[in-house]
Amino acid sequence: MRKLLLGAAAISLSGCSFLGIGGNNSHYAYQPAPAYGGGYAHTGSSCHSRHAVMANGQCISRFSVEGGIGVESQIGGGTFITGDDAVNPAANIGEFSFKDAYDPGLRAEAGVSYAINPYTKVSATGFITEAKSDGNIAFGTVGAQPLTGEFSDYNAKGIEMGVRRYFNPAPAPLVRSMRPYIEGRVGATHVDEIEIRNAQLGGVNIGTGTIGLYESDWVPSAAGLIGFESPLSARSTIGIETGLRYTGKPDSNTNGQFAPGAPLEGINDGGARWSVPLMLRGRYRF
Repeated sequence: MRKLLLGAAAISLSGCSFLGIGGNNSHYAYQPAPAYGGGYAHTGSSCHSRHAVMANGQCISRFSVEGGIGVESQIGGGTFITGDDAVNPAANIGEFSFKDAYDPGLRAEAGVSYAINPYTKVSATGFITEAKSDGNIAFGTVGAQPLTGEFSDYNAKGIEMGVRRYFNPAPAPLVRSMRPYIEGRVGATHVDEIEIRNAQLGGVNIGTGTIGLYESDWVPSAAGLIGFESPLSARSTIGIETGLRYTGKPDSNTNGQFAPGAPLEGINDGGARWSVPLMLRGRYRF
């Protein structure tokens, strides 16, 4: 699925040979007209069934394919290790967020959108996201012994539905013109199991050295996004997008070291993730 999404994102971003665009069209600009402007509308006496006729005689494309790729950085909100909730009085474990646990990761998206009117689109987007562990972590102590270990990679995939609101295009340097937008999304995300690897207490492996932290699970997700698009040609755009994302808490693993009465009970009662994406996006309309 990862290769499929990355491939789709690359195709929609290319805007060149595969889609038959480029050349002089790379300086295409929005026109000062209603509807979507020069990069989104055309005039004529009739419209194809996939278009809608505007009051001013313009036709706008209903369907588009979209893709994006970029980085996604964890932020401090959302607790990953809940040391303050440790039940064992001998456990002195710190509080750790996703930002403490993981480096900025990769996010890739591919999807479709449908224009309700010249300023409003609904979207369906599939995505993958992954982040590498920030390395070996000293969690604290249990008794007089230091607890250390490294988190497994964060891997997730899912689908979200969104509503996007466009604003009027404006002149811009370098790209000549741009059109800002805001978008809200909600959906479901499957988060792969998260483990503590090379888990050691006082320098000695805990069991096999790998203990489950959070279960593999489907969780809710949501995002508030802001971005802008600039036309590459009459049918394609490229843009930048950022915002704030929320991914819900997967089920805590309550076996082994986290079971009731176990030494680490209660320290894995977090798991909600807040992140900020920075995406390069492309769109091609039909």
